Amino acid sequence: MVDSTKKNVAEGSFGELSIESDFILLKASSESQNPIRIERPAHKRFIQFHFCLKGHVQFIYHGGHYVIDLPRDSSLLLYNPETDLPLQVVLRPDTRILSVLMSIQKFHSLFTTEASYIPFLSPENKDKKYYQQNPLTPTLSIILSQLWNEQIYPTVRTLYCKGKIYELLSLYFNRNSEAQTEQCPFLMDEENVQRIRQAKEIVIERMAEPPTLPELAAEIGLSLKKLKEGFKQIYGDSVFSFLFDYKMEMARKLLETGKHNVNEVGLKVGYSTASHFIAAFKKKYDTTPKQYLLSLAQQGS
Repeated sequence: MVDSTKKNVAEGSFGELSIESDFILLKASSESQNPIRIERPAHKRFIQFHFCLKGHVQFIYHGGHYVIDLPRDSSLLLYNPETDLPLQVVLRPDTRILSVLMSIQKFHSLFTTEASYIPFLSPENKDKKYYQQNPLTPTLSIILSQLWNEQIYPTVRTLYCKGKIYELLSLYFNRNSEAQTEQCPFLMDEENVQRIRQAKEIVIERMAEPPTLPELAAEIGLSLKKLKEGFKQIYGDSVFSFLFDYKMEMARKLLETGKHNVNEVGLKVGYSTASHFIAAFKKKYDTTPKQYLLSLAQQGS
């Protein structure tokens, strides 16, 4: 059975998509100024992949006696066939993490003919615990960003996410680093990647009055062409299309809190007039903010 759930956790959110009974995608974010904690059971049959896209995450085990730090742009692989590894995660302020839980049987079936490439799948290691922490490559960052920002119709969302996770895992275990860099030559330079990420942060922080593309390019120290190409490669969209989607997602979340009226939400995401905000929201979601609020009220009644 495929199930999708999403809930607010303190001043953040936690989403779970059950792709198959033994294959789960988790998304968690913290929008608070204080750390938030998320807990979820995880059976020992699951191998765990965790990817920190932004901020800083701590994984707490054995009642706090063992802590693993996962900084921004890094990944963590965990597997212990001897004991359950329930998720006790602390997200620092302004943090995003994406996780994949998959049963070891399911995972093994994906790599039957490639097991010799993956240390913990070898016969002598199959019943041993395994831990690996690595920095994210630019290619992995692109796929993770696409998974995080996906705006897919519910009828095909599971299929899309499943395909992206398979792509993610195939590149995660790819032994040939040259094969990755050939796909995105621009992203071979980690300094360029950091500048593109800086550009994303700038437009989000100044969403009410974002800089023009030439101004943004000058601020991060890239040519306009490299800014456009690099942003598209990493985030799968143009700068302002990405910003539009971000603003609309933020507006939707603000409306769901019930703490702000339509005018207030529009101002918070950078629209000086309610009419412009309403038009933008309708363009994105094919409904007005007021109608969206009414639909939420009806669902809760």
